[in-house]
Amino acid sequence: MSYSLNLHGRLVDLDHPCVMGILNVTPDSFFAESRTQTEQQLRERVAQIIAEGGAMIDIGACSTRPGSQPVSEEEEMARLRWALPIIRTAIPESPDTCLPLSLDTFRPSVARMAVEEFGIDIINDVSEGNHEMFRMVARLGVPYVLMSVQPDLRLTLLVFAQKIQQLRDYGQKDIILDPGFGFGKTLNQNFELLNDLDKLRVFDLPLLVGVSRKSMIYKTLGCTPEEALNGTTVLNTIALMKGATILRVHDVRQAVECCRLSPLR
Repeated sequence: MSYSLNLHGRLVDLDHPCVMGILNVTPDSFFAESRTQTEQQLRERVAQIIAEGGAMIDIGACSTRPGSQPVSEEEEMARLRWALPIIRTAIPESPDTCLPLSLDTFRPSVARMAVEEFGIDIINDVSEGNHEMFRMVARLGVPYVLMSVQPDLRLTLLVFAQKIQQLRDYGQKDIILDPGFGFGKTLNQNFELLNDLDKLRVFDLPLLVGVSRKSMIYKTLGCTPEEALNGTTVLNTIALMKGATILRVHDVRQAVECCRLSPLR
């Protein structure tokens, strides 16, 4: 299937699966190598994502790893106000460079600040959303990633149907679905949902899959997140075969290779 996103009036086609590179402005993300704490690290990470073929950057300033305590709204905003200007200037100004920036946040006020002050293109919400967030993204006019925290396919389909309708009622146009691997699911439920991923295509919306180095990989294989790259590549390949449109990853080059090798659909 072919999709497109309206990013502040610029139409971006998703004719072929693409990669969203993770950039964490946090000191406590579960994968230590993904943390960026200095200006140089930020610039190096942006340059790496671009060089390795990433089509988007997903920026997080509040860790949502299992067992973590979210930082305050003020701290999340402060981290973003420091990082976003650096990230913007690290992206080369060129007619050929179109690198949408996504913000990983569950707070409507943070979404508003990032869009209005820094022109963030996409809001990626891991909380499964609420009416306040739905109203906000619809007013801001940016694509929205709706993630599921449901444990199985039946509930995921049910809640997606309800929330998609709520978003449409508020006037939201571009919606991306994320089945939410690692959120509200046991290890077995994660794999069951991956096996049924193609059934989410019933909504005719882009699918974002984020399994990068997650516990469903390293706990199953008996390794660490640092050793979970090969397993990530395997699951990314399965996700692409079942209809994934966007892969959200730490390791951009390997995921881009998966996309390039995946059959056109």
